[in-house]
Amino acid sequence: MSRPNILVIMSDDHAQWAAGCYGNADVDTPNLDYLAKTGVRFANAFTTSPVCSPARASFFSGRLPSQHGMHDYLNELDEEVRATRWLPKERLLPEILHEQGYTTGLSGKWHLGHDDAAPSGFDFWYSHSIEISRPDGYTAPWPTETPSGPGYDRHAITDKAVEFLRRRDHTKPFFLFVGHIATHSPWDNAPDRLVERYRERALHPVHDDFTYPFGRLRSESLYASRDDPREALAQYYASVTDIDDQVGRLIDELELQGLSESTVVVYTSDHGLNAGQHGIWGKGNGTIPYNVVDESIRVPLIVSFPTGILGRQHRVENVDHTDTFATLLELAGTTPPTDLHPTPYPGRSYVGPLMGRPQEECADAVFVEYGNLRMTRTSTMKLVKRYPDGPDELFALEHDPRESADVWDRPEFRAVRDELEATLTSYFARYDESDTSGLRVEDLPRHNLDEAWRDPGPAAIAADGAWMHRLEARIQNERQRGENP
Repeated sequence: MSRPNILVIMSDDHAQWAAGCYGNADVDTPNLDYLAKTGVRFANAFTTSPVCSPARASFFSGRLPSQHGMHDYLNELDEEVRATRWLPKERLLPEILHEQGYTTGLSGKWHLGHDDAAPSGFDFWYSHSIEISRPDGYTAPWPTETPSGPGYDRHAITDKAVEFLRRRDHTKPFFLFVGHIATHSPWDNAPDRLVERYRERALHPVHDDFTYPFGRLRSESLYASRDDPREALAQYYASVTDIDDQVGRLIDELELQGLSESTVVVYTSDHGLNAGQHGIWGKGNGTIPYNVVDESIRVPLIVSFPTGILGRQHRVENVDHTDTFATLLELAGTTPPTDLHPTPYPGRSYVGPLMGRPQEECADAVFVEYGNLRMTRTSTMKLVKRYPDGPDELFALEHDPRESADVWDRPEFRAVRDELEATLTSYFARYDESDTSGLRVEDLPRHNLDEAWRDPGPAAIAADGAWMHRLEARIQNERQRGENP
């Protein structure tokens, strides 16, 4: 089989529960539903970390945060963060594919440092960082020349992706990464026609009528827009549907170029999102202490490749972003480099399941980390360790899928708790690298002033602060300059 083209579409904060093909009857995602119906949909797909930058780093590097060293989102307006060289040990997916003869491109969100300059391995580069939403257009907030203009960022991102598909070197297979941002808060810049659709629809509430029981809320959970959960959900669904429309544009472009049969299309998200579930609005950093509830870590994962896989499958294997890295390399006819790192790559290719076969060495458990938090999850239990001093948690998912009761101290769960702790320790002992380990995250380069493992206190909140408020202030200044040239 000749090497396929590869199109990866990764949305920001698109939770698995917020798609029609995953059972949500309220949100319209006809293009994702089409890919899921004709391709392969994974029910148990997880992120490696419940925030943007470390999750994306795991996808591009094929390695865990305690290997690649990125543990929280990067505040790219911070000069110290911008001056840091991130991921210095890694050879990323586009570099590997470029060396194998692929032409490579990115359109959309990168968020791995230095978004204003293409990293090694990319032939085409059009990057947006965290969106600043505004009614009259879009911009990307870094100090140098920024992509900006009228309209909506997701439309501009798709326009540039289509441009790459049309102007690329047609003698080579391509790898194109499309990173959509619209599903990231504050969700206030979706087209009115879509927002009105969901305002008028009788939506099933997804939020829980209580506050997070294992700590307190922080970050996005405290945004004023969350005071009207129905409006916030309508805005979020509108953003999901707008991205789905852009997925349809890319599917159509592949068909017009005769590439549908020879292109692997992957749709996923960097991590999940809570829209009121557990009383949380946001993801892993939406609470103190930071969380790994299922809504924060489950992601959609849909793979389409008409001539190369067995379509119309619903798979239940546990998979994560490092597995997708390994899978794409296998489909491209290559493997990860073997001489770069002291620890092995954790990912297992799921090409076998894509072909309709059982997964060899199927992972019985999922492992997630966020700073000095580490988690393992099986089909029946979830254990959460926050090093060095806790608080730690244990949930009996089989009887408590909403993770409402911590059973850590209950005697009848002591044996399974000890077993899961041993499993967690053994797993990270194999992959942890001392110079980038999450267990020493407070000694590593700072990602932002509001890192989730630190209780920020009033001073830090005022300094970094509310990340979105700083961005919105910058937009307001731009508007004022435009009104008073």
